Amino acid sequence: MAAQNFDLIVIGAGPGGYVAAIRGAQLGMKVAIVEREHLGGICLNWGCIPTKAMLRSSEVFHLMQRAKDFGLKATGVDYDLDAVVKRSRSVAGQLSGGIGHLMKKNKVTVFMGAATIPAKGKVSVKGEKGTDELTAKNIVLATGARARELPGLEADGDLVWTYKHALEPKKMPKKLLVIGSGAIGIEFASFYNTLGADTTVVEVMDRVLPVEDAEISAFAKKQFVKQGMKIMEKSMVKQLDRGKGKVTAHIETGGKTEKMEFDTVISAVGIVGNVEGLGLEELGVKIDRTHVVTDEFCRTGVDGLYAIGDIAGAPWLAHKASHEGVMVADLIAGKHAHPVRPESIAGCTYCHPQVASVGYSEAKAKELGYDIKVGRFPFIGNGKAIALGEPEGMIKTVFDAKTGELLGAHMVGAEVTELIQGYVVGRQLETTEEDLMNTVFPHPTLSEMMHESVLDAYDRVIHM
Repeated sequence: MAAQNFDLIVIGAGPGGYVAAIRGAQLGMKVAIVEREHLGGICLNWGCIPTKAMLRSSEVFHLMQRAKDFGLKATGVDYDLDAVVKRSRSVAGQLSGGIGHLMKKNKVTVFMGAATIPAKGKVSVKGEKGTDELTAKNIVLATGARARELPGLEADGDLVWTYKHALEPKKMPKKLLVIGSGAIGIEFASFYNTLGADTTVVEVMDRVLPVEDAEISAFAKKQFVKQGMKIMEKSMVKQLDRGKGKVTAHIETGGKTEKMEFDTVISAVGIVGNVEGLGLEELGVKIDRTHVVTDEFCRTGVDGLYAIGDIAGAPWLAHKASHEGVMVADLIAGKHAHPVRPESIAGCTYCHPQVASVGYSEAKAKELGYDIKVGRFPFIGNGKAIALGEPEGMIKTVFDAKTGELLGAHMVGAEVTELIQGYVVGRQLETTEEDLMNTVFPHPTLSEMMHESVLDAYDRVIHM
């Protein structure tokens, strides 16, 4: 069969790949996209979207239990786990179908199957009905990543779960162990803990949410503990003894090992890039710890071959992948492209309370040699937060004392995953403290705390 020729072939249809394909098509290229599992990738089918749907259910459940605080009556409050999961799956399904529609609308040819790159500019796709041979001058790798499995802690779907099992639980855990307190681990811990699971979180680093500012981590931890979670930091699960319906975990803290019994374990110990089986080594692509090495423009060093998103390394975030997809398509089309700077990408965690941040933490800014000014404002000082019944939270801003540049912003509390974008835009526009101080924030809103936090950094805070 003759090879089909394209201008651009994208391997992987997650939030990096499908966006790169759409942008390529918008720029007049003939585009093909290859996907071996689901359009929309992990993010849409098994990650960002279905987890948010489940967390929304647990949030509403939590509010129903607090009905009395709002002068409302709700008796016999309960949940149906199967229905919660069903809703989550239907949300994911609706969006996944939408991607198929976007591919058609943009005239992107979809090939379902597993891709290999037998030679430069060639892609072979093995599907259910045989093999398709494709050629293109430009190929974008967007194959994403999968859950890391540690020896002895491998998932079995019964006692030990990955995020996938946790999204389609066959039972409600009574006593749950979550290994790892990054965004994935802490979101599942938050979900199951809210629904009544006795939850323990084990984190090998010295604090939960280790990529966040230390002060925000400490604040979040206090809230998790208040909600009944047990948090074990600087701790490591050395082994899991699996029995009938139970797991005995050997947890080492400071040289001492204790045994604890659980009925369910969720392993969330990071991710590994999907670099195998593509033929990358033979092409001369450099791979470092399961991630493709690229320059700031996502070029692999092999002519016409790019890598975007999770496969190209941290931060492992869908919005970073999408933005890189657009940048690479622009670059291929000869347009002026701006590299994606990791420190300008916001991270959001949808636990209860929510956590969001952009730029440098206080410690990182100091480590980089900045002379800094730091402002803070608590939710308890904000009218809207109190009216919402959400007085637990904080907004923290870090400025360069010399230039007034906003170096970083860190938040914990209700709806901060929506608020953070104000600071992201500010950083993109190279804002200074003066711009932010002179901006009028609407009242009553949670966003006013963003203003107050800036004022606080310069000893001008009003409501505290």
